[in-house]
Amino acid sequence: MAQLYATLVENPVAQCSLLLLATVIVAWLMRKLLRRSLCQAKKTVNPWDDCLFYALKTPLNFAVLLLGISFAISLPFSDQELIVEYAFSARQYGLILLLAWFLIRGIRRSEKIYQNEVSANHKIDPTTAAALSRILGVCVVISTLLIILQMRGYSISGVLAFGGIGGIAVGFAAKDLLANFFGGLMIHLDRPFKVGDWIRSPDKSIEGVVEHIGWRITCIRTFDKRPLYVPNAIFTQIAVENPSRMTNRRIYETIGVRYQDADKLPKIVAQTESMLRSHPDIDQNLVIIVNFDKFAESSLNFFIYTLTKTTDWVTYHSVKQDVLFKVLNIIRSNQAEIAFPTSSLHLESLPDAVTSQEINPLIKEEPKS
Repeated sequence: MAQLYATLVENPVAQCSLLLLATVIVAWLMRKLLRRSLCQAKKTVNPWDDCLFYALKTPLNFAVLLLGISFAISLPFSDQELIVEYAFSARQYGLILLLAWFLIRGIRRSEKIYQNEVSANHKIDPTTAAALSRILGVCVVISTLLIILQMRGYSISGVLAFGGIGGIAVGFAAKDLLANFFGGLMIHLDRPFKVGDWIRSPDKSIEGVVEHIGWRITCIRTFDKRPLYVPNAIFTQIAVENPSRMTNRRIYETIGVRYQDADKLPKIVAQTESMLRSHPDIDQNLVIIVNFDKFAESSLNFFIYTLTKTTDWVTYHSVKQDVLFKVLNIIRSNQAEIAFPTSSLHLESLPDAVTSQEINPLIKEEPKS
């Protein structure tokens, strides 16, 4: 045993081999431990513990290998400063890159949690989560590059100054691209709509369901199933309506009855209002109006103004159909009829010599059988 110890102390190659073996064993044990921890974390209700273990799993394994191999290589060449310095630099840069990798994996996993997990505690919608993920990822990459440049001896202030001058030049050359980028940023911050919303614009021929919000363009699937790609800068210049966020849908209809049924109109209006106030699909907390509205050319018009509880388009039309059928039944139950366009010609008198054939020469007597 003493001889083996003396051999290890005096032989750097043996020390290197032993350290490499220990590194492989520790990395293997670490991999098993993290895999088991990740499986246990997935069984819990809290999604953030498996996010942490998922982010740690691969970078921590590589960190163990990097440390072990860099120290092992330094042992046989401890008297050569160049190799020792290279090993030290590789260890430093490698750990910084692995830390950045760990952060990016954690950010991406957090984005998936917000997109896939359904939780009332989530205050960030999937679209905003995707935007924050991209912004944080870019920040991690830029910070990592600046740290590496600082370690290499470059002046960060000079780099930033050069970046500012370059940014001005790029801004003039690619102002449309930057306008779209900031337009996308405003969409993510103001959140006028998100993925899955039905939007439309009264200023442009834009209407459909939002499928993707990128940094340059937003993809909208129109109702004829065609993709519409809109540059994000457009949304900073137009009004956007978001029907997906409506709280109710409106029924606003004008119905006309005949002038002959004028005495029955008050009862029809009262019964229609009573029907709406007892209808289970009409929101009773909002305005309900049924009033005689207009003396039209061939009808007495009254209108219905009310709002349904549902916002679903298909269900709304079923409710509207039911309301209109009930209005029709109310009119018929009062021995009245829906008016249709008609014209009446009133003649005060006709000369005795004028016959029907002279009034309308197109009228012909039917042949007698």
